[in-house]
Amino acid sequence: MDMVERYLGEMEFALRALSRDDLRRVVGALFDAWRWGKTAWIIGNGGSAATASHMMNDLCKCTLVKGQPRFRALALTDNVPLMTAIANDVDYDDVFVEQLKTHLNKGDVVIALSGSGNSPNVLRAVAYAKEQGALTIGLCGKPGGKLATLADLRVIMPAERIGQQEDGHLIFNHVIALALRERIELHAVGTINASAVAS
Repeated sequence: MDMVERYLGEMEFALRALSRDDLRRVVGALFDAWRWGKTAWIIGNGGSAATASHMMNDLCKCTLVKGQPRFRALALTDNVPLMTAIANDVDYDDVFVEQLKTHLNKGDVVIALSGSGNSPNVLRAVAYAKEQGALTIGLCGKPGGKLATLADLRVIMPAERIGQQEDGHLIFNHVIALALRERIELHAVGTINASAVAS
């Protein structure tokens, strides 16, 4: 069996083992955040930083429903000048928490992506967010590391390879965005029907 077959076979196995209920809980939490006009702040290092940017794009664009408020999401990985200033002048472990100190409001959501689940800057930001009354979501690799224990909600990609864990997080992103859009669409239909009955 060559690497192509081995890698893809392992991915298939991991996706079959993935908890659908954990993903549904995340979608429900983000739907609640949307209903209350809260913001999702997304963080991660390396490949996970790229996924954070991708997720911000999809949560903002792929959840659009005509006549409904827009979902608010920002990736704290995208302000390179500020990140490098914090890393240079303070500490790399503070590149996310320092941004949250400026922007985070109670009831917001922090989505943290980490294959290992042990990145100090991610953990520090999640701990701070919890202290401030934000909901925290960890998108983790196997077995989840400290992030899986610290976050209020977590989804673990049960794959052994870091690349497969990162692949899984991109799949999580697309599933979450599409499922969230579906929830918003159903909400819009319910609101229209309720208005029609009332009139």
